[in-house]
Amino acid sequence: MEKLILNRLKIVLVEKHITNKQLAKVLDKTQSTVSQWCTNDKQPSLETFYHIAKYLDVDLKDLFVSTKNK
Repeated sequence: MEKLILNRLKIVLVEKHITNKQLAKVLDKTQSTVSQWCTNDKQPSLETFYHIAKYLDVDLKDLFVSTKNK
């Protein structure tokens, strides 16, 4: 089964010039945990996504892959 790509965290971090290490420090998480989120191996909680969006100054929906066909 193909791995689902659910979040755009890696892309948004690149756009914002923020490293996994910086995000991990702000959220008091390990760099390994943030890396797993960025590769979609694991997903943070919705509450954590909220804190990420606030820190990155983006709309929460910008952290997720759209389910609508374009």
